[in-house]
Amino acid sequence: MTSTAPYKTLKRGALARALGCNLETIRFYETIGIMPDPARSASGHRLYEKDAQDRLRFILRCRRLGFSIEDIRGLLSMVDSENYTCKDVYVLTKEYLDSVAQKIADLKKLQRTLKGILTTCGQGDDMDCPIIEALYEG
Repeated sequence: MTSTAPYKTLKRGALARALGCNLETIRFYETIGIMPDPARSASGHRLYEKDAQDRLRFILRCRRLGFSIEDIRGLLSMVDSENYTCKDVYVLTKEYLDSVAQKIADLKKLQRTLKGILTTCGQGDDMDCPIIEALYEG
């Protein structure tokens, strides 16, 4: 998590632009408590130091990978408490991977079902539609 690259304290708008997210996203993460309240300048601007920038980058990366807010909260809790092992993180990530595999299997089943339903349709101009019937039959 440490970097030797120079950093600049950023205001919320600049941070959002730098990390490719919306201002509202940062505000939301602060509201739900996974981003700490930032320091403020004398003029009241929110100022994000390197730790806050890194934390937001971590959160955004987790979200892009599909982790839920609660999963991220759990990971951050472990990091913040400095009471975790690599094995703890592995177990959490493995559980998430298993859920992703199940979702993929469910989506493949859904895809097969929809393809099957589509083959029943003659694409005619009447209202008698086998797709609607299949969806009602469920």
